[in-house]
Amino acid sequence: MPHRVSNFLKATIPSSIESQVISLKKSAAKAGRRRDSPSRLARGYTPAPGVMAARTSTSSLESTSHQKDNHHHLKPLFPGLHLGRSGSKDGSNFFHKTPATLDWQLESPPIVFYGDVESSTGALVSGQLFLNVTEEDGHDFESFNATLSIHVTQKRPFVAHCHDCSTQVTELKKWVFLERPLHLAKGQHAFPFSILLEGHLPTSLEGAVVSISYHFKADAISSRSSFSPVKFEKTLDVKRVLMEHETPHHSVRVFPPTNIKASVHYPQVIHPIGNNTLSLRLDGLSKHIPKPDTIEYWRLKKLTWRLEETSKTIAPACAKHAPKDASAESDEAQANKKGLLRTDTRVIGEKTLFSGWKSNYSSVSDSTVEIELDYHLSKGAKYNCNAKSRDGTEVTHQLMVEMVVSQEYAQVGKPNLVTQTGVGRILRMHFATIVSDRAGLGISWDNEAPPVYQDVPPSPPCYMEEARCLPDGTIEEAIEPLDGVLQTVVAGGSAATSTAPSSLNEDR
Repeated sequence: MPHRVSNFLKATIPSSIESQVISLKKSAAKAGRRRDSPSRLARGYTPAPGVMAARTSTSSLESTSHQKDNHHHLKPLFPGLHLGRSGSKDGSNFFHKTPATLDWQLESPPIVFYGDVESSTGALVSGQLFLNVTEEDGHDFESFNATLSIHVTQKRPFVAHCHDCSTQVTELKKWVFLERPLHLAKGQHAFPFSILLEGHLPTSLEGAVVSISYHFKADAISSRSSFSPVKFEKTLDVKRVLMEHETPHHSVRVFPPTNIKASVHYPQVIHPIGNNTLSLRLDGLSKHIPKPDTIEYWRLKKLTWRLEETSKTIAPACAKHAPKDASAESDEAQANKKGLLRTDTRVIGEKTLFSGWKSNYSSVSDSTVEIELDYHLSKGAKYNCNAKSRDGTEVTHQLMVEMVVSQEYAQVGKPNLVTQTGVGRILRMHFATIVSDRAGLGISWDNEAPPVYQDVPPSPPCYMEEARCLPDGTIEEAIEPLDGVLQTVVAGGSAATSTAPSSLNEDR
């Protein structure tokens, strides 16, 4: 690294000096031509002493720049700059060696909250921090701490350009790994950590009005002041999974003053990746008018679906910009105490259809339009899953279906002779939709059952209290059968039985 800095200075500084010399020569030459013009010389004009000195210094600089090497210009311009290992003690501290490095390993599964804010039990986060000491003789550390905090950044804060209004930091937990100064030998040292994130906490979010992130920071402070602290920082991705219903949601909508009725079946929970199907059926599209003996039809001409995402948050005021009058009871003052409401709506998927549905106008009483609508998020759309927290941040989604129908009429018995009336209507429906990540095979931590060992017997085996010695010096061997009858095997081959119950039978 020092040789790159020196090469950069050698390449840039001489060129700047040469450019200054050239510009000075040009200005002096122009001044000389202007002052030594024939008209001024004819009047007996004599150059001033300052001009002569400037010309002399310019000529000397020009001759010096051609005779000397560019390397010699560094000494008079930067006398106190020392580069490389030959520098002073102060300059050598720019490239100091850190006493250790930090790394981590998460042992828990991905951080996912299962269920909504009211029913979720949270998620477990556990892992290990590895402090790798690189010095041969080890190193003394003053402290070693780690923290996990939530950073909420307001994109449209209460007061613009105010750091306290735009950023709120909440510390969830702090780990103190070293209670007192400690000497650590060379090598890797593991420090475990764990925390239970409660289910009401917000998920990671990056929206147009607010962003929420979880930051894990660790720093090991050396006992020597010459070494800077060893820092480590990572961002955790926290998600929430909302369980989807087994049956699709059913909705019925009537559009007065017409007799059109829409029956819709759609999934209430959708996923960012994959298609979703909405079944739509329109009834009451025809009507018999007896006096002119005609039939009135409503024909579907255009259908548009759109997925919209709405983000809401309350931008709080910091202590400096909070209202000073605490006794004010006006609505505006009360709103300022809590913060300002910020909202933003954006489209994350849309499409327009002009065909693709089935129409049936065979009879007046049974005229229908059926369509299977596939909707999904647009490719590359920036989205956020449904979220809700106690500080007022909320992300919701809705599916909007808009249909354009036109009115036609025909004579009874002549349905092919259709006449346009020029009357049209827009039928619009909104459906609350939940965008959630897929749960996969994961389940909540409190639903995980501990392992069951089927091969472990209900009680330990029976042992004899004292071994008996036979007259020939051998020791008898006791065997406990499954039926509880104790059989003694003698070394000579004879066997004796006993009906004494075993401990297993006694337990029974």
